[in-house]
Amino acid sequence: MTLYDGIICGGTVVLSSGSEQLDIGIRDGKIAALGENLAYSEQTPVFNAEHLTILPGMIDAHVHFNEPALGHWEGFASGSASLAAGGCTTYLDMPLNGVPPTVRLSALKLKLEAAAGKSHVDYALWGGLVPGNIGQLEELAQAGVIGFKAFMSCPGGEGEDIFREVDDETLLQGMKEIARLGLVLALHAESEEIVSRLAAEAAHQGKRSAVDFIATRPIAAEVEAVERALRYAEQTGCKLHFVHISSAEAVKVITEAKANGLDVTVETCPHYLALTSEDVARLGPVAKCAPPIRSAADQARLWEELAAGRFDLIASDHSPSPAAMKQGDFFEAWGGISGAQSSLELMLDEGYLRRGIPLTQLAAMLSLAPAKRFGLYPRKGEIALGADADLALVDLAGGYTLQASDLLYRHPQSPYVGRTFGCSVKATFLRGVKVYERGGGVSHAAEGAWIRHRASIGGGLDGEDE
Repeated sequence: MTLYDGIICGGTVVLSSGSEQLDIGIRDGKIAALGENLAYSEQTPVFNAEHLTILPGMIDAHVHFNEPALGHWEGFASGSASLAAGGCTTYLDMPLNGVPPTVRLSALKLKLEAAAGKSHVDYALWGGLVPGNIGQLEELAQAGVIGFKAFMSCPGGEGEDIFREVDDETLLQGMKEIARLGLVLALHAESEEIVSRLAAEAAHQGKRSAVDFIATRPIAAEVEAVERALRYAEQTGCKLHFVHISSAEAVKVITEAKANGLDVTVETCPHYLALTSEDVARLGPVAKCAPPIRSAADQARLWEELAAGRFDLIASDHSPSPAAMKQGDFFEAWGGISGAQSSLELMLDEGYLRRGIPLTQLAAMLSLAPAKRFGLYPRKGEIALGADADLALVDLAGGYTLQASDLLYRHPQSPYVGRTFGCSVKATFLRGVKVYERGGGVSHAAEGAWIRHRASIGGGLDGEDE
């Protein structure tokens, strides 16, 4: 009889090709068998997934856990626990807002030290492109970063050792180097010239509301930055990934660039698909982000683009802060949304249950596409023989209303508190180990490991190679 370390039986399994009722046999952290009524010994641990839908664990390609130095905003322990509770099994941590930011090898070492033994799920790390660090990119690539992140508008912050936006020369020369290294450049695409001018005008006129803030970061600012970056990509051959795109207008520009042969992918976030500018005005700074959440009409067009398959992936852009930083003057409040724990449930609720987006399409955007784009496939990204047994078990009929007490963030705040979901994550498995079960919480053991990009050529840092 074939021996397994564990069996998950009776669930509806979402494969890349469709959904089937199958048992999953797990051995050495991998999916060893997929079939009906798998045989196993009496000693084999069995998880009964009857009436549950089993998806590949979400890969959240865009989170900010703020270590080193700013773990009191959100650290690896609390951030990864919230992800595990949300059915996410791998995340890609951005190079800001930790101090120092991950823009050189010494900072990467500090980030890895902060993460060691703390994460409940697997993780990879982004490096950063900022003015003055192009010469540092190769070392970061060799060490195993997943790619590089740059801002085309000011990300905020004070002091010398912060993450700064790129000027055009840094962007162009950085793209040349990143193309040589064979990695991806992720871009926050908003025109600093446009948003800073409009923000100054609003300040001069005493406009300080949520609606006023949204008006200072128009769709035109996003489109202009996207078009400029695509021109540089055409010149350099650099692979691009546009993060948190908020408008159908920008998606159309990117789609045209793809058709013309550019290697570019596009991401959006659940908050753009689940909230509108009216919600921002009602909720206040807890729903502030950049680019901002837009009108209901803009949101409807985003859903049209998603249904048509023109978004590559979905990520949370989880950007938490202490509660005091999300209060008071809207323009001065911290611009980031805490939402990572709810990403998978939001997309299943809004996408599948309400709009009928196929589960295979959602799973591709939430898991397969990020794995392929950022060097984690075939180890991660889908339920397939030989892949890591990273699984999210969801009750598609098990609705609930989110309470602040449900949140595992360092600061339990979210624009989704009070929202009723039509589904719920019941359990999360990381490499075959149950790391979360609804009602039982997150495992005390931090099972997560650092995963390097599969193209990493070493670099002398300890980590788990592909």
